[in-house]
Amino acid sequence: MNTQLINYYEAIERASADMLSAARTGNWDEVVKLEGACVLLISQLKAAAHERSLAPGESKLKTRLMQRILLNDAEIRHLAEPWLEDLDHLLHGQHRTVH
Repeated sequence: MNTQLINYYEAIERASADMLSAARTGNWDEVVKLEGACVLLISQLKAAAHERSLAPGESKLKTRLMQRILLNDAEIRHLAEPWLEDLDHLLHGQHRTVH
């Protein structure tokens, strides 16, 4: 088993779960910080994947990890939409009215 590649996928999944936790509490600075960590991990994963590949049994684990990462990402994006809309309005000099 090529655990190094799987370790990268697991680390990315953990970081995405932490990002989701931070997004749920509205800690967007932490989300951005963790996003940077994810970018670095993904870069390292890409480099490592050029040197080795996953064993057949690892593909299923990779798929499960990727599914969790994508679900976390979708929820983070959903939580970020109002924040991004407010930021867009602020940058363009418009204020959103809250009723």
